[in-house]
Amino acid sequence: MIMVVGDKCVVGPVPLTSCEAALSAAMAASGYAPSSRVQAGRVLRQLCRWMDERGGTVIGLTSELVDEYVAGRRHRRESTRWVNVVVGVLRDQGVIPLPDPPVLDAREMVVSEFRRWLVTERGLALESVRCYGSQAAKFLACLPDPIEESLTGLNAAVSSFVVAEAQAAGSVWSAKAQVTATRALLRFLHVQGSIPASLTAAVPGVAGWRLASLPRGLERGRVEALLGAHDLTTPVGVRDHAVLVVLARLGLRGGEVAALQLGDVDWRAGEVVVRGKAACVERLPLPAEVGAALAAYLTQGRPSCDCAALIVTARAPYRPLTSSAVRAIMRRACRRAGLANVGAHRLRHSLATDLLRAGAPLSEVGQVLRHRSELSTALYAKVDDASLRMLVRPWPGSSR
Repeated sequence: MIMVVGDKCVVGPVPLTSCEAALSAAMAASGYAPSSRVQAGRVLRQLCRWMDERGGTVIGLTSELVDEYVAGRRHRRESTRWVNVVVGVLRDQGVIPLPDPPVLDAREMVVSEFRRWLVTERGLALESVRCYGSQAAKFLACLPDPIEESLTGLNAAVSSFVVAEAQAAGSVWSAKAQVTATRALLRFLHVQGSIPASLTAAVPGVAGWRLASLPRGLERGRVEALLGAHDLTTPVGVRDHAVLVVLARLGLRGGEVAALQLGDVDWRAGEVVVRGKAACVERLPLPAEVGAALAAYLTQGRPSCDCAALIVTARAPYRPLTSSAVRAIMRRACRRAGLANVGAHRLRHSLATDLLRAGAPLSEVGQVLRHRSELSTALYAKVDDASLRMLVRPWPGSSR
């Protein structure tokens, strides 16, 4: 058997010392602290001893054996993490073989192809692809086996599934998301030839009137409480504070904050590049408060790594934040500030309502939020009490 250890090829069983050297070097390159490398080396030695007792070598590790090893050490909280780190690094180095790709059943294959189509043909963002794929899996799970025959015989009865899901949904937004994803799936199945006719028209719409709701902005005091909820003496606190300042002062979406790159901030020009919906790239002014928060993170909280993302994870291996990580930061801030849990998008609403109350016209609010349609910004007209009061007519028979 030929294996690669570091930059060398070896034949036959790989000695433990070579494995440890490859593990330590790879972890150092990924930014792991020396103490973490020592801990991983200890886990590797324990893993090798366990494999010796079974009459094998570390090269013979399989996913099943890793699961068995971890299951026997559930009482050790650190076991799962460090075993995964060790196995992942050694696989990357070629010391142990990669796991066999998972065997997908017929439904999972359809969902996988659907997701690939959404990315390559429709150009959807990864978060949208994740959501659409989850909703598609729910729809396919309701069809009987074999799935191929169920798809061939699919008819307008798909409306019954949508109606049932809409009744079970917790909000109009959730029901609309299911409708949109189901229509996209049916369109994909028709294009692929899995169903004989397009059934998108059979999916009923969800009753929801545009501009029917009120913007759910937070009071200024609550926003300030969220921004002050972090321990700025720790790297994680500095990072989380910077994330919330960007959300609150620039009105970015969570995914847009996660997508920021180091080169997107032009410190001399005082601008930041934002990658928004529909692959739109725009430049926004960089307020002093936002610049100060980002500068503090870059100098005091961001680890030294090769990752091009502006904001990265706090622990090695360092990777860009995800939308779910931004939501988790918001939840932690709410908990520390003693507030009910709210989504990160609420800070975007709060910025818009504050701008209106400060006298900014709707057109400028739309520019700050980067709305492509004026109808999206029109929702905030409802919170401009001073302007709306001028339009109120006296109640018939009243003195005013």
